[in-house]
Amino acid sequence: MMKNRITILFILALVFQMNHLFAQGCDADEPSDSGEAPKVKIFGYIQPEYDYTLSDPAVNSFGFRRARIGVRGTVLNDFGYYMMLETSPFIGGVGSAYLMDAFVTWKKYNWTKISVGSFKQPFGREVVKACWDLTTIDRAIVSDQLVSPQRDYGIMVLGGNQYNRLGYRVAVMNGRGLNVKDNNNKKDIIGRVTYKLFDFMSLGASFRYGFPNNDTDTRTTYGGDVLFDINNLHIQAEYIYDKGDYNRAAGGGCGSEPLELGEERDGAYGMIWYDTKWNVQPVFKYEYFEQDTSIKEIGYQERMTLGVNYFIGDKIRVQLNYQANIETYINIDNDKFLAQVQIRW
Repeated sequence: MMKNRITILFILALVFQMNHLFAQGCDADEPSDSGEAPKVKIFGYIQPEYDYTLSDPAVNSFGFRRARIGVRGTVLNDFGYYMMLETSPFIGGVGSAYLMDAFVTWKKYNWTKISVGSFKQPFGREVVKACWDLTTIDRAIVSDQLVSPQRDYGIMVLGGNQYNRLGYRVAVMNGRGLNVKDNNNKKDIIGRVTYKLFDFMSLGASFRYGFPNNDTDTRTTYGGDVLFDINNLHIQAEYIYDKGDYNRAAGGGCGSEPLELGEERDGAYGMIWYDTKWNVQPVFKYEYFEQDTSIKEIGYQERMTLGVNYFIGDKIRVQLNYQANIETYINIDNDKFLAQVQIRW
């Protein structure tokens, strides 16, 4: 109870002190620098949602996907700070608000910026993308299950911005995730590089080598991705391979249920969407995930997502998704209909 009261007082203090200065949009929830940022900015977004599972009997529920508020700014021109609270009781399973991101960035040089604190692992195109900007309501199964924990404590060196063809990020992190103390002396090494091959085509590659539970058992993860932006048509694809030990207590990304994994596991997705002149964005996504590559049937999943996004200005979005889930070994009635409204400031 005391923790909740302190959190509420903190949020109210931020709102009353700064909302008369900055009332524009939300920045990406990752360590980065967008150039000439205001000295102080309060931002956030909420995502109320309705889920309907076509099981027997059917299950339906209202809830919040995310409900976040934060502040970012610049001190002495060369230092930036970023802090965000997650207040949704459905994310992380902690039942109350908690500190999600909190990092300081030295950003004097475009090619050698340094961030330290808690932030996203720099792995994968879909995970690195800001949560408010996701094309489908859910990330791909492979992104949630294999890039876990998605957030952690550490230090990162990064370079490049949206105007450069090349970008890179290299981080040293605990490997245990948020809200827990590291339980070993070894650290995870995570890196990502992107290159804009053409004006319409961007390539990405990611790597992780770590010790998720102790000083002995290792984990190795590789990923590759591509993005095509051809006028209003967008095509994105990504593949992730993971091997070795993993942290069973870390959970899946953004509240998804963690799955039991084999020694080797992999997955991929492909997604296509189109920006129409009516602010309507149809999207189709196909994905597969293999919990254990040594067992070709048990644990293998496929999913097709058919959706539409409708934008009311640049701050409000309505998303409708139908997920057709396919299990090869034992088929389960678990297709879902998801509806979400997002507003950000």
